[in-house]
Amino acid sequence: MPAFEEPLQGDALVKEVCRRIRVARSYWDAHNNAACRREREKALALYNTLTKAEKEKIPQVLRVWLRYRSEKYFGAHRTPPGGNRRSSKGKKKRSR
Repeated sequence: MPAFEEPLQGDALVKEVCRRIRVARSYWDAHNNAACRREREKALALYNTLTKAEKEKIPQVLRVWLRYRSEKYFGAHRTPPGGNRRSSKGKKKRSR
């Protein structure tokens, strides 16, 4: 594999966007939110480089999941991952 690869274009780019969305959905179904978020961001970045005609080639189910449904869970209004988690401060340890 060469160290430098040409950027994807045309049908190859459409195919890669579809593949990344499907991978993100599989991570979503497996409740692997961190991996899903990463794949979704990659897919969205590629999707935003497509022309309007190329975007129409993406199946509607995948477009809806990428742009709308997943936005509900991964949008900017959501708490970013790795934030404060429940700490043990203030909790009493149970003695046995």
